[in-house]
Amino acid sequence: MTIHKEGYKTIFLVIFSFLIIEILIYWLFLNVFVLTVLNLLGLISLILVLQFFRNPQRKISVFNENFVYAPADGKVVTIEEVFENEYFKEKRLQISIFMSPLNVHINWFPVSGITKYMKYHKGLYLVAWHPKSSTENERSTVVVQQSDGTEILIRQIAGAVARRIVTYPTNNQAVKQGEELGFIKFGSRVDIFLPLNAKVKVNLNEKTKGIKTILAELK
Repeated sequence: MTIHKEGYKTIFLVIFSFLIIEILIYWLFLNVFVLTVLNLLGLISLILVLQFFRNPQRKISVFNENFVYAPADGKVVTIEEVFENEYFKEKRLQISIFMSPLNVHINWFPVSGITKYMKYHKGLYLVAWHPKSSTENERSTVVVQQSDGTEILIRQIAGAVARRIVTYPTNNQAVKQGEELGFIKFGSRVDIFLPLNAKVKVNLNEKTKGIKTILAELK
């Protein structure tokens, strides 16, 4: 287990901030009890930040163009037919995964192909499980076109706590199942929009493991 590159700056700021506070308290108050409590709080905060930015080394065991792997760790909160009005402008099958602050927050590509559409949207910070968060929250949309022309839309969505979405690929870039798509900091959600004839392989409230759980099979 390693630490993800997105966490380096945050970890440094946490350590630096607590060191400065400790130095000030030591110089101004010379209070051993306060320093002890502060050290404990600092250690707990550091452990929480380290676990949040953990970077498990995962690999897809089976590369299959018909499989749509989970793009994130979390829990399935939505499986339904919806009208997708940003890119497809028609009905699609939506599967949504809610990521709590305790989950790994790396996002992976669920399929291989070429990125045909990318767009970042400013927005609100509703709780990630709110029905309107998919269309009104800060979000980043990526569409991957597979070799047979099938298009899959992946949407990273910020939540009430998450205020930083990172999306790595550029437009018209070749991507592969299991490669990193991006990162969302501190609690969030990922939506996937599939063809209506896709065969769903998960259930509501089922826990997912990024690039290990098969969400659906394409026909």
